[in-house]
Amino acid sequence: MAGVWSGYLTFGLVTMPVRLFSGARGERIGFHLLHDSDHVRLKQQMVCPADGQVVGRDHTVRGYEFSKGEYVVVSPQEIQSAAPHTQKQMSILSLCRAAEIDPLWFESSYYLVPETAGRKAYALLLHALEQGGWVALVQLSMHNREYLSLLRPTHLAGMPAANGRARSGLLLHTLYYHDELRVAENFGAPAESAASGAELKLALQLLEGMVQPFDPARYEDRYRKNLERLVEAKVEGRAPAPPSHPVARPRVMDLMDALKRSLEEKPKPAKAAPAGETKGRAARPLPAARSRRRRAA
Repeated sequence: MAGVWSGYLTFGLVTMPVRLFSGARGERIGFHLLHDSDHVRLKQQMVCPADGQVVGRDHTVRGYEFSKGEYVVVSPQEIQSAAPHTQKQMSILSLCRAAEIDPLWFESSYYLVPETAGRKAYALLLHALEQGGWVALVQLSMHNREYLSLLRPTHLAGMPAANGRARSGLLLHTLYYHDELRVAENFGAPAESAASGAELKLALQLLEGMVQPFDPARYEDRYRKNLERLVEAKVEGRAPAPPSHPVARPRVMDLMDALKRSLEEKPKPAKAAPAGETKGRAARPLPAARSRRRRAA
């Protein structure tokens, strides 16, 4: 796995070389645009509307539109010169409690991995943050942007253990800045819609019956799985299985009646698939189509 950033993490006079690695990657079925008459993949080209000429990437420059249709050209060297020192060094700015930061602020997640020379300082910082119950705020620059970020110790709950031990380490989450968050209009529960004591009691009883340990292996992207089966059938020349019937739109009921009936039905928690079965499904490749998609990507 290639790192997305390398540099130094400092707190006080302690300095350690570290790298960032992407913490997640969404999986989805990719489709290409084809010519409907011969199924040849179409190409996207950049065309200058002034003269109709196709423009290659070696004849492009970056420009900022400061007025409608007017641009100022900025060179890669000028963009690079604007980078602050956080392009290669991130320092701990302050500490706080994780509960103070709503997950709405989180943007992307990365593993913070120490280089060999920084392992002892990394372990010291990890254990100090764990013992103090803190998370750390830092800033770093990458991808032509300076990110406010959060460093937090974690044991990666729900992830496979390494050598029989929990994966204990530091995660970095890039955060949105305060002027980037948007609040939906009419967000929140109005005071006049507060539930009665009886309704709250029934709701708690219903929700308590749904509590179970977090296990992400219980869930999968059924849309992606269905598309994989659809593509696999078409590649093999088989008729695709008919789609499942859509779920009927639920009927809006009286709140107390809905709570009581929900408790009577006693919904059962989803069960995790056996480990071997899960691995088998995940490892099953699409014939030809998946390998072509990966090569195309």
